[in-house]
Amino acid sequence: MRNIDVINSNWLFSKEAKSAPASLPTGWQEINLPYTWNGEDGQDGGNDYYRGTCFFAKSLKADELPAGEVKYLQFDGVNSSCEVFWNGKSITKHDGGYSTFRVKIEDIKDENTLAVAVDNSSNDRVYPQNADFTFYGGIYRDVKVIGVGEKHFDLDYYGSPAIMVTPEIKGKDAVVEIKTFINDDDDCTVKYEIYADGEVIASAVGEEDDEVKITIENVHLWDGLKDPYLYTAKATLVYKGEEVDEVSTRFGCRTFKIDPEKGFILNGREYPLRGVSRHQDRPGIGNALLPEHHKEDLDLILEMGANTIRLAHYQHSQVFYDLCDEAGLVLWAEIPYISKHMPKGYDNTVSQMKELVSQNYNHPSIVVWGLSNEITIAGANDPDLIRNHKKLNELCHEMDKTRLTTIASVSMCSIDAEYVHISDVLSYNHYFGWYGGTTDMNGPWFDEFHKKYPNKPIGISEYGCEALDWHTSTPAQGDYTEEYQAYYHEELIKQIAERPYLWATHVWNMFDFAADARAEGGENGMNHKGLVTFDRKYKKDSFYAYQAWLSDKPVLHLCSKRYVDRVEDVTRVTVYSNLDEVELFANGESVGKQKKGKYPFFYFNVKNVGETTLTVKAGELEDTATIRKVDKPNEAYIMKEEGEVINWFDITMPDGRYSINDTIGDIMSSLGGKIAMVKILLKIKNAMSAGKEKGKGEVAGFEVAGFKLDMGMIKNVYGMAKGFTVKRIFSMLGGKFTKDQILEINTMLNKVKKPKK
Repeated sequence: MRNIDVINSNWLFSKEAKSAPASLPTGWQEINLPYTWNGEDGQDGGNDYYRGTCFFAKSLKADELPAGEVKYLQFDGVNSSCEVFWNGKSITKHDGGYSTFRVKIEDIKDENTLAVAVDNSSNDRVYPQNADFTFYGGIYRDVKVIGVGEKHFDLDYYGSPAIMVTPEIKGKDAVVEIKTFINDDDDCTVKYEIYADGEVIASAVGEEDDEVKITIENVHLWDGLKDPYLYTAKATLVYKGEEVDEVSTRFGCRTFKIDPEKGFILNGREYPLRGVSRHQDRPGIGNALLPEHHKEDLDLILEMGANTIRLAHYQHSQVFYDLCDEAGLVLWAEIPYISKHMPKGYDNTVSQMKELVSQNYNHPSIVVWGLSNEITIAGANDPDLIRNHKKLNELCHEMDKTRLTTIASVSMCSIDAEYVHISDVLSYNHYFGWYGGTTDMNGPWFDEFHKKYPNKPIGISEYGCEALDWHTSTPAQGDYTEEYQAYYHEELIKQIAERPYLWATHVWNMFDFAADARAEGGENGMNHKGLVTFDRKYKKDSFYAYQAWLSDKPVLHLCSKRYVDRVEDVTRVTVYSNLDEVELFANGESVGKQKKGKYPFFYFNVKNVGETTLTVKAGELEDTATIRKVDKPNEAYIMKEEGEVINWFDITMPDGRYSINDTIGDIMSSLGGKIAMVKILLKIKNAMSAGKEKGKGEVAGFEVAGFKLDMGMIKNVYGMAKGFTVKRIFSMLGGKFTKDQILEINTMLNKVKKPKK
């Protein structure tokens, strides 16, 4: 029977070494796995984290290896590419930083040196390469040694568990097809057993082939959050009457479909999927997570009330998939085919998709395979990009006839593009109200799509806005305040709730995450769209907006607790609750009671005099906060932009003339404004470090938040970007322009007349 040892301890690491050692080196750093070398420089901004080849080494004694005539190494996650060496000899290479792979080890000596060259450097063939998150280099998941007999379940089948379970519901029963993969099935049989609550309830024996069907009578369904019941299938390999290997997997029995009008349907009932996307990284350790980190993430997502997660933008840990199976969360799983199509990356998209499907086939939580994310940023008409997606779509259906495919389309991609209609279902990443436009544009956009393509299920794969510890009583798009983020999500919740045809909606993002190229919001290197902070310590107000909307448990939350000092004489206080009535008190005196309306949001006007203790009560719940009257705004609440801050009073705004407080769309509505915007774009292009002249046939461009933009793309994004003010554009460029330079541009705009209304 197989034996498995985890070998995470006592490794050596070097960033300076030039080659893999044939024997254990000296002078290297002692580490334990999981480990990344980008835990700090990948999170501090500047887009300068180390991307290159580093080396890991470990000594393994023959008598310490697990029993079995055949030995395999298993790597659960090495980012991004790697080459494995055994006693100085290269034994395998792997491209793809988020999936499991294995390699057989031979020529085992008494003392052996395992070395791994790990490379996360930029290239043109392994995804991801261009994306708004940090690509942490390292061996950041478990490494194992597996010992098996000469006859064993296949360890070379795309890193899979070598057992595939496919339940089909028929009335009150389930017919369960079980397929296994064997390295050499001559003279072998397979004994199959299905367990429920630890007891064998059905069994079968596979004789000549490796596939059987077993009926579960009166099947207990896997029913989402309500009842995520799991069975276990065990397969035992028998050779000449002796049991020589064994594999097992948990599985769930459920039906689902996605209806273009009714949305997601689980086990015959409408089950609207409302949840979040998840990035996995954490401060200091990047993606090198321990099981308790995954559990904490899951608990926070469940606490919020979500019933679905989009696992972006890569294959996640088996620990997390297992937790989602147990909890009843519905998952979107995808490969990191993201942002920029690479003609030389075709084979890598295929291999990563094969690994994703093979390794995760048995998880009942997964209902869709994601083909790509925002891959048409540079345009949707590339024939090679279309071919790549069609192949991936066909591959998913060949490997898995039970699930659907989906795509996360970038906002500016035309709804008529061929690419948009390749997958079975579709979602769009829209940020109206943050990256241009206004919040009220979201719902109507989806109505337009739904009207034109009524038979195509449509959802929202990303929406959100950034918030740090900045605060205001007059929230505005682009201010990075907790109050604007709360307002934004209130508005989106209202629009989503009115549109049951949206098959799934996923907030971007559950947690703040590192994107080393970013310089926004006053803290570089981070994307702050999370409902919870990067360290998982603070739940932003928007977290509670969703909890009040989605959770079945009683919720009461008084917003803006960190916003104490306020200048206004009367201030608005927001409360989130799913209870029928809330009452607010100011220093013990009732401000009033309110009944819950259509949405779980309550707003009170409170006199702001001296120091006031606010107390809100609903049912058995109570929450408190403090506000204080001040004469001047507290500077600690105002976003500190990189470089010099431009205050509102610095910006001259002559009547009938433009300023940097005008939107791009308004400025472009006049000929003079168009000329001014061309000058501004040229100034931006010339200032960006990536704005170098390219060779023949290419166009000059610049880089924002890690994305390479060219003038063609600027044209594509105009529909969304026209809602930006010029000041907002400069704030997003992360200190590339000084205060004086921006005010100089304001002076230029002041000279341009607005058209008469």
